[in-house]
Amino acid sequence: MKTLVPMVVAGLILAGCSASRGCQLCTARISPAGFDLTATEKDHLVTMHVGQKLEVVLRAPAGTNDWSHPESSDTSILTPIVDPAATAARYVTLAGFEARKPGQVEVTSYASPLCSPGQACPMYVALYSLMVTVTQ
Repeated sequence: MKTLVPMVVAGLILAGCSASRGCQLCTARISPAGFDLTATEKDHLVTMHVGQKLEVVLRAPAGTNDWSHPESSDTSILTPIVDPAATAARYVTLAGFEARKPGQVEVTSYASPLCSPGQACPMYVALYSLMVTVTQ
């Protein structure tokens, strides 16, 4: 049993960064819900292959509204798709994308401060940026 656990962990790491998937810098996780990769607000760089699907899951920082819906800078490379698990919890924003051709795009989203009505509100906007490189 002592040798089985390290072997399973090593196998999962190798599966996540195998040549067939390409290395996603091992920050994005393999998604179990029909997506090949999942990126969160902590991820800022992902590499994927044409035909793979990316799920973006953003949790709003404390004191802000939900993130705006993430958008691709070039939809001919990374096209928005319907997320079949798009029932998100409060303060969580979900988006799905499919890689259509090789290239590099930026996925962006914004969050504004959460302010009470009639109170002074700080003037800032949080920006989330994910660089996505799509290869053959």
